[in-house]
Amino acid sequence: MKFNFFLIFFLLMLLNLTAQQITGIVLDKDTKIEIYGAYISSTNNSFSTKTDRKGQFTLPNAAVYFFSKEGYITQKVNITEKKTIELIAISESLSEIIIVSNNFKNKIQNIPTAISVLTRKDIQRNNVIDMTPVLNTIAGVFMHSGTLSTNRITIRGIGSRSPYNTSKIRAYYQDIPLTNGSGITTIEDIDMTTLGKLEILKGPSSSIYGAGLGGTLQLIPIKTEFNKSIIESDYTVGSFGLHKYTLKTAVTNNKNSVNLTYTNLHLDGYRANNKTDREIITITSNHDIGTKDKISFIGNLSRVKAFIPSSLNEDDYFENPSAAAYTWAQSKGFEEYTKGLLGVSWQHEYNSNTTQKTSVFSSFLNSYEPRPFNILKEETNGIGIRTRLLQNTTLFKNELNWTIGIELFNDANSYQTYKNLYNTVASGSELIQGELLSNFKERRTYFNLFFDSKYTFSKKTHYTLGLNLNKTSYHLKDNLINNIPNFSGNYSFKTMISPKIGIVYKNSLSTMLYGSISHGFSPPTLEETLLPDGLINSTIEPESGWNYEIGSRGQLFKNTVYFDIAIYRMDVKNLLVARRTNNDEYMGVNAGKTQYNGLEFTLKNTFIKTKNITLFGFHSFAYNDFKFKKFIDDSNDYSNNLLTGVPKLTYNATIGLESLNGFYTSVNYSFVGEIPLRDDNSVYSDEYQIINTQFGYQSNTNNNFQYNFLVGINNLTNSKYASMLLINAGSFGGNKPRYYYPGNPVNYYTSLKLKYLF
Repeated sequence: MKFNFFLIFFLLMLLNLTAQQITGIVLDKDTKIEIYGAYISSTNNSFSTKTDRKGQFTLPNAAVYFFSKEGYITQKVNITEKKTIELIAISESLSEIIIVSNNFKNKIQNIPTAISVLTRKDIQRNNVIDMTPVLNTIAGVFMHSGTLSTNRITIRGIGSRSPYNTSKIRAYYQDIPLTNGSGITTIEDIDMTTLGKLEILKGPSSSIYGAGLGGTLQLIPIKTEFNKSIIESDYTVGSFGLHKYTLKTAVTNNKNSVNLTYTNLHLDGYRANNKTDREIITITSNHDIGTKDKISFIGNLSRVKAFIPSSLNEDDYFENPSAAAYTWAQSKGFEEYTKGLLGVSWQHEYNSNTTQKTSVFSSFLNSYEPRPFNILKEETNGIGIRTRLLQNTTLFKNELNWTIGIELFNDANSYQTYKNLYNTVASGSELIQGELLSNFKERRTYFNLFFDSKYTFSKKTHYTLGLNLNKTSYHLKDNLINNIPNFSGNYSFKTMISPKIGIVYKNSLSTMLYGSISHGFSPPTLEETLLPDGLINSTIEPESGWNYEIGSRGQLFKNTVYFDIAIYRMDVKNLLVARRTNNDEYMGVNAGKTQYNGLEFTLKNTFIKTKNITLFGFHSFAYNDFKFKKFIDDSNDYSNNLLTGVPKLTYNATIGLESLNGFYTSVNYSFVGEIPLRDDNSVYSDEYQIINTQFGYQSNTNNNFQYNFLVGINNLTNSKYASMLLINAGSFGGNKPRYYYPGNPVNYYTSLKLKYLF
């Protein structure tokens, strides 16, 4: 009887102890990635534990605990129930940054490729409406910006030959592609206020994202802290009629997070025929469904009407840079479009070592663009899916992480051109749509089958191996009745196989060396496969190349200095040349081989860090030795000439000050060397220097009501420069070539942000 009594008492105590156990999860505050190996201890050191691979923990009872992890600020938390703990990364500990675009949630120190990261602070420290100065702080990245809706991004020189847009570079908004079926990437319609992080993988090193020659941009939306709901309003006014209004709200609890952002921008512009109106609505949400499943949604809708000033010849660029090109001013050319993006992602954990991630996405575009030479009406609808399986296992007693997956994408692009009869109206103020000139429908399909792996050979050494297999095909239907010649046809490129291999050696806890060899490719657009007689050019080949790279990154002098250096060589064959045959007509030609040799160096240092003040500096430098090794275009031999559209030298420096009482300031300096504008290297743009600065005050972040006031000045020294260049510009009708999009002179903006936390 006494034995039974003690047995019952013991069981009751055990049940009571079990009932008091508390579970939770530790996440990175900015990325919401689970933190593995976070250390948890009680205040009297009587208990300690670490988070598992899912970032989860179990505590014996309600109490006060310390949560710590290298590279993060230690938190002291009173735990009374199931809790989500969000640790704040120490900005100086860049080596501890977790890379979202890597499937294995690796720190940047464990990745054998050139990769740069812009945090939310880095993004906010630059221009509030234009992503150009933000991206141009990255060594090896150069963005041209003619208007808010006319841009070209190049990474290590790849993409420089695209006339008016970004190609040969892939981009994703979280896991949803921003690159269409023709290889054109548009990031301008993602508002910067929605971004929490930007990762740039340089070169063809990303087997899981298509192995593009230039690399991959990964845009990661802001995720609000759990159990905190906010409403935020931001109003910005500035030069050239700038007005931008932003309204943001977020509602969260332990398992759900919903973020909604609305922005409305109006800009008259520095130049004639330069007005822009843009509205963007963005919604993101994350939901925990039970213990094994997570679902997230992303939606982005943009409506834009942007007038087009176009490029100027040299005389107009120097004498009257605020003017629009004559024919564009007369026709009042513009582009007006509505664009949408929707994605749903599901993550399922089969067990502690195996995870499935699947994303289904859709996009649409409705566009109307009157140009001097015709009117373009365009409609695009796309749909796709990405799914991959990830597993952690062991091989020869060492850790092996691997993932295998597939991405399928299909879009249909219908477009018509009409005569623009603006010049039949005396005033030139009316738009008259004339007869139908062309009527096409393209169907563009591709799939990527990819594999990536990481094998930890020892504590100091690990290897990566990846493979991407791509198949791209086009179908073109010419719907113009009785059109001769008829352009209809099909073309499928041969299957491209792109391997990569990399090695990382950690020579200390804070520094590493890496080396990699990778293959990449870029298929032509459908338009580039057409010949002037309307036939499909079945001989045209995708650009492809091998990249060889060594580098090192890490932190020195007690983590006060972070460095990142890379040296690479990439050999590209079947260089694609867009040969202009008329105002709006190009044909693609494989013209030869190009060699890209480069050096990139980044340095971030903390000069002063005390309780009350932080003074920091940032430097990035790129040396680009890019040449046509063999380039014969028609009867012209451009072999050994410099690659057009890319500066040989770029340098960017920032110095910033942040104080505990809320005052902050930063100054950014940018140098861009001269750029060859023609393949024969007979014309160069001038080198230039730009200084941007901003200063402001933000209230105590511990209060529920917060505000942030800032003033910024762009192009402080009023430098004259071309913000975008058109290479190999034609000279039709005896007119001089129009190479130059003039950059803005000195201009100002001020912003007031109000935020309330519920």
